Amino acid sequence: MTDPRTPLVLLPGLLNTPALWAAQVDALSDIADPQVADLTRDESIDALADRVLAEAPPRFALAGLSMGGYVALAVALRAPDRVERLALLDTNARADRPEQSERRRELIGWARDGRFAEVAPALLPMLVTPEHAKDEAIAQTVFGMADGVGPEGFIRQQTAIMGRPDRRESLAAITCQTLVLCGADDALTPPEMHEEMRDGLPNASLEVIPDCGHLSPLEQPAAVSTALRAWLRP
Repeated sequence: MTDPRTPLVLLPGLLNTPALWAAQVDALSDIADPQVADLTRDESIDALADRVLAEAPPRFALAGLSMGGYVALAVALRAPDRVERLALLDTNARADRPEQSERRRELIGWARDGRFAEVAPALLPMLVTPEHAKDEAIAQTVFGMADGVGPEGFIRQQTAIMGRPDRRESLAAITCQTLVLCGADDALTPPEMHEEMRDGLPNASLEVIPDCGHLSPLEQPAAVSTALRAWLRP
């Protein structure tokens, strides 16, 4: 019997593992057949996109968070006939700014100097709201995901992120139904960046999640799952 569920490819962000999407995989498994891609093995967004396409079903819904959003945009532009619908969470369509790349190179230096264990604690205040940073379960999930990616995977990811192109002029070419979603308190990719993407995409809607930072699937799992369910079954 053919599986009636929608194939769903989920793309994690920097230093994220499938644990980022665990609540959504559980909540949506009745209507979706989810798989979480491994974004730790390549040093460019294009190479990551090619690997996702090589391992994905023939047609699928695609959702990416942060770095996963950069890869999702590349996938959607490469294979518009395969991506049935797109969700961009806590991400943006811009290239890295010089000061951002400088900070990334600094953190790469930490990883190469044996200080990788310091990276996730240093990033935590920017990844989640202050209240969620005090939540032991959320903090330990963030640290555990970082350990799962490891220093070499982290270096590859940061290298890919620094080299990503500006996609703002390409957004008009993505015509599938698109959900743009972010935490209201996202310090890294604030709501105005998501408004910019919504306005540049021909068929997009925007959802802003209250009391939520950059890691929305982890911080507000129920709200994100509800939004993704509506996106999968509009």
